[in-house]
Amino acid sequence: MPGGSFDERMAEGYDAASVELFEPAVVDPVVGFLADLAGDGKALELGVGTGRIALPLSRRGVRVHGIDLSPAMAARLRDKPGGDEVEVTIGDFATTRVDGTFRLAYVVYNTIENLTTQDEQVDCFCTVAAQLEPRGCFVVEVEVPALRLLPPGETVRAFTVRPPHLGFDELDVATQRGISHHYWVAAGRGEVVSMPFRYVWPAELDLMARIAGMSLRERWGGWNREPFTGDSRRHVSVWEKVP
Repeated sequence: MPGGSFDERMAEGYDAASVELFEPAVVDPVVGFLADLAGDGKALELGVGTGRIALPLSRRGVRVHGIDLSPAMAARLRDKPGGDEVEVTIGDFATTRVDGTFRLAYVVYNTIENLTTQDEQVDCFCTVAAQLEPRGCFVVEVEVPALRLLPPGETVRAFTVRPPHLGFDELDVATQRGISHHYWVAAGRGEVVSMPFRYVWPAELDLMARIAGMSLRERWGGWNREPFTGDSRRHVSVWEKVP
């Protein structure tokens, strides 16, 4: 995750700027999907942030350990009800390991793209596999690269255009890298945040999993197990550690 992207200023306003992501209609299908896979085992969340998913999953009885690069985001999690039930390790989730093994590891909402090189993304899969139980699962929610939605010759696409948030991506097709630009205006105050990312194709993720000793178990178009098709804008993929 890019250093400094989620500093104290960003952490302070993160939940308010992303309020739609905390709605039960958004959170509940994610938590139900993950709880089914975790069963009575432990779960590891990469990029746990302020606990949008970790806290309700913990309330479902799943023991959750989070990894995050930002102490400021982790502090927001700890201050919330139930925050003391989710242990957080500060570190880069591409390489950070914690004690014990897990039935489930997961990374949601495009956060895998915060690793901005292919090597880092491969390292992430290998690090996760080393911490999974045999037959344990790694779940990734990420966009399908939206290149087909771009007009010919264009390299910029808007992904959010509604008050108080304007967001657009600049894409470099040659490197699979981009920059997400976010503009928020509220109460007469403006905020601008730009963050680098690396988009990644489903087949590329499958190869990363194979390198790490995992195989694809299932792939869906969303958390409600919608079919994954050529028109899907995102996917929820589950890889299983090969014994």
